[in-house]
Amino acid sequence: MDSREGEINMSNYALRLIAVATTLVVATGIGFVVKAQLIPDSFGKYGHYRANAIDEEVQRPIRHGTNTSCLKCHTYEAAIHLKGRHNTISCEFCHGTYADHVSNGKKSGTLPVKKNTEISTLCLRCHNTEIKARSQAVIKTVAMPQHLESQEVKLTHTCNQCHHVHAPLKYINRAKQITGLTEAES
Repeated sequence: MDSREGEINMSNYALRLIAVATTLVVATGIGFVVKAQLIPDSFGKYGHYRANAIDEEVQRPIRHGTNTSCLKCHTYEAAIHLKGRHNTISCEFCHGTYADHVSNGKKSGTLPVKKNTEISTLCLRCHNTEIKARSQAVIKTVAMPQHLESQEVKLTHTCNQCHHVHAPLKYINRAKQITGLTEAES
């Protein structure tokens, strides 16, 4: 290979390097321009966040209420619920979202009320030993249908035939009072 051929190869190599470097510089520049266009102005004001997101969340309508929100209108249920074992459970857990029932302080819709086997399905979300939803130490759990068999009732019974849904021991305790029966010590 003569020196002229070597110079041509070196010059081609240099041109390729310059082309690659130019491409990288242009791509980086385009990347910065696109990034500047896509990142909101408020990004980074409070760290690695979009500051306007706070205002947007404040403007979002409230969907969930507290038990107090529900019980101020549902006074009959309040009297039972607050004395029962379910007094710490949110009304929304069983009945649905507050915003689907109340809007601007007025009733705007009717929340579904569970009936028949739906009630047992709802109760067993927490009280089912078989799916290990909660440990027995935390919450009373039962295995179905064994629980019904041990109580000597029909296997078609639903939870609310023996238990009040807002205060599960209300009916049980009343029956014990009337009959004078007590549970056997374990």
